[in-house]
Amino acid sequence: MKSLLILGIESSCDETATAIYDSEKGLIGHQVFSQIDLHKKYGGVVPELASRDHIRKLLPMIDNLLKETEKSLQDINAIAYTAGPGLSGALLVGSVMSNGLAFSLGIPSVPIHHMEAHLLAPLLEQESAEMPFIALLVSGGHTLLVLVKSKGEYELVGQTLDDAAGEAFDKAAKLLGLSYPGGPEIAKLAEMGKPDIFDFPRPLSRDKESLDFSFSGLKTSLMYRVKQLRNDDALDDQCRADLSYAYQEAIVDSLVGKTELAVVKYDINSVIVAGGVGANKQLRTKMVDVFSKKGVEVIYPSLEFCTDNAAMIALTGLYRFQQGIINENYQITVNPRWSIDKIYEGKNAYG
Repeated sequence: MKSLLILGIESSCDETATAIYDSEKGLIGHQVFSQIDLHKKYGGVVPELASRDHIRKLLPMIDNLLKETEKSLQDINAIAYTAGPGLSGALLVGSVMSNGLAFSLGIPSVPIHHMEAHLLAPLLEQESAEMPFIALLVSGGHTLLVLVKSKGEYELVGQTLDDAAGEAFDKAAKLLGLSYPGGPEIAKLAEMGKPDIFDFPRPLSRDKESLDFSFSGLKTSLMYRVKQLRNDDALDDQCRADLSYAYQEAIVDSLVGKTELAVVKYDINSVIVAGGVGANKQLRTKMVDVFSKKGVEVIYPSLEFCTDNAAMIALTGLYRFQQGIINENYQITVNPRWSIDKIYEGKNAYG
């Protein structure tokens, strides 16, 4: 049987990415261009600038990828692209590019849910994960707990009620005078912080029934503490490091605690942690410490596949293409608020 080649395109936020996945050989090439430098001076992603940069970068990146993998457009069997969730304009750039190119080549286009791709990202590097499993999906825009019953069958069991974990890190970094993106900056500073100097709340930690998260109150607590320290002229470098340590601990404890509740509730033996915040060293360490004692396997993608990338889009595109789930009319539609439990409306698309 001839192998299938899927071109993946990711443009949901501030990374422009392309990849080619071979159904027989696996991932044969991928490229990611980050717009961090473009948005850093604004302290966050500017949607209009993100969209324009995707327009500039996508075609040259596709050309470079084809040269790198020694493939041509005529070798591609389908084009998978992120259709949501994400920034409307950024998603539209990827949709227009993918559907236009697929139409011109006479091949299918395959719309992909960004967070579904994240939870399947570990499969880029290993054959399978034991299902059912719990997926903790944590990024700048999302914090979700998903019960993955099988490929294509997902139940959203917990989510943030306000800020996402990555957003909470970004806002904290701004309060402390650190640069964007906030997560790596807080984590770096926290390494120099001392424990037991500051203590922040773990929102919803007392509610043992709910699997939802909340981080806005934590951010507010930090804001008032920083204001007080500034008024007392006590916010020096060591103080910032101690605040970062305590703040990171509070977020990590919240993420691990709710995941632990989900594992017990659904009697799960495997946990996948994915998304940009999944690269946080403290989160990785604590997850393994907690769950190894319970005999629960914790699986992470490599760091390069934690952040937004097209490799996971191409892989997910292969699964959907093999089941005939395509954009039949090349419609230029996106869904910026696409919920992960609404992808298949209860239908197990992968059999």
